Amino acid sequence: MSQANTAHLTTAPNLEVPDDFYEALIEAHQGLSTDESHAFNARLVLVLANHIGSLPVLREAFAAATRS
Repeated sequence: MSQANTAHLTTAPNLEVPDDFYEALIEAHQGLSTDESHAFNARLVLVLANHIGSLPVLREAFAAATRS
């Protein structure tokens, strides 16, 4: 079993520079229509889910997002 399969979702602050991340995210949406913005977010979720690669961790993320 790979380490990713035994990992858990990190919910503690973990971004090196959170404000820079937020700014980059907002910039990525500049000039997009609402539909384009939604499509971008969907693609981003899929790219990040692929990077995580662990369904149990992704399920933890779903639950965390539901509670937020």
